[in-house]
Amino acid sequence: MKLASLLTGMAMVGLVTAADLSFKAINPSVFGVAPAQAEESGPSAQEKIDMIIKNKGQIGSGDQLRRFFFGDLEPLAVQPGGAGMVVNLYNKANNVTFSYCSTYDVVVAVKMGKVAQFPASEVK
Repeated sequence: MKLASLLTGMAMVGLVTAADLSFKAINPSVFGVAPAQAEESGPSAQEKIDMIIKNKGQIGSGDQLRRFFFGDLEPLAVQPGGAGMVVNLYNKANNVTFSYCSTYDVVVAVKMGKVAQFPASEVK
């Protein structure tokens, strides 16, 4: 009888310990353990805009736009350009409008302010 109680007690301690460790691994913030943060905070919003301007017209610049301003882009208008049509996306936080061609996943034009229609020469 004592051996069964001892084994049951050890099993319970092991179960609680394993459950506690796995819970900490899943959600460390509950226990005040913060994951390691990078020393640098990354590029500023203006630096991100400058990178997009530098890479505009290159395949993948649309992906860069989505990564930098995920959830912050408001569609303003659609106009002919690129490979058919482009979408003009406005970023309210930085007061800048991007013209995006989804066919080739490229940013074709960038202007400060809220621009509903870019000149045709800029979005070709």
